[in-house]
Amino acid sequence: MSDLSGKHALVTGGGTGVGAAVALALAEAGARVTISGRRKEALAEVAEQTALISTVECDVTDPASVDAAFAKMRDHSGPADIVVANAGAAESHSFAKLDLDAWKRMIDVNLTGVFLTLKAALSDMQEKGWGRMIPIASIAGLRGSAYTAAYTASKHGVVGLTKSMSIELAKSGITVNAICPGYTETPMLERTLSNIREKTGMSRDEAANAILKGTASGRFIQPVEVAQTVLWLCGPNSESVNGQAIVLSGAAI
Repeated sequence: MSDLSGKHALVTGGGTGVGAAVALALAEAGARVTISGRRKEALAEVAEQTALISTVECDVTDPASVDAAFAKMRDHSGPADIVVANAGAAESHSFAKLDLDAWKRMIDVNLTGVFLTLKAALSDMQEKGWGRMIPIASIAGLRGSAYTAAYTASKHGVVGLTKSMSIELAKSGITVNAICPGYTETPMLERTLSNIREKTGMSRDEAANAILKGTASGRFIQPVEVAQTVLWLCGPNSESVNGQAIVLSGAAI
């Protein structure tokens, strides 16, 4: 297991799901971890599990909120060595019914939120000459699917941002790699299943099976699998892994 003692990690969207799993894994590896999000209670529940995790409220779509969160984080724990830009959201609409507000919501959270988070971390990492930037994208960032145009476009943007940044920073000691999970067993997935059930009348199991039919592995990805990938990217001898969109789907896509 990676020893991250002496490192400080920021995980956005750290109150539930993948973000919580990543934060706990980083803390178990010895890192000091700051988790951010909009829901104070969810963040507190994660932080209660270890003294290595602290919290800061942040709306990643708001530049002033991001700047304030980074200032508070630096005062409490110092600048971040590792940033996992995990905060995100998903909506489903046919393209014909996709309006500009829904489009903006997906772009603002999933793409602009990643941009603002990584931008705020950059100068500290450049000063240290070392850093790990890890946006959590999706296999939707590498392929298309019906009824997810805005979400898919936002995640494609994250992958493109990752590739471009990695080239600019290749000699800096900072790596930028996106993780692209398939359907992952999180509260976000439960909301997707609820939406399917509401529209079709399916049971929860029927809705889950309908999704899993489109996967090669026939199972949902677990948050801990994403967390372990983060640890690998932060561990020793990882500096040549840069600009990648690492797929966690159980098979080639």
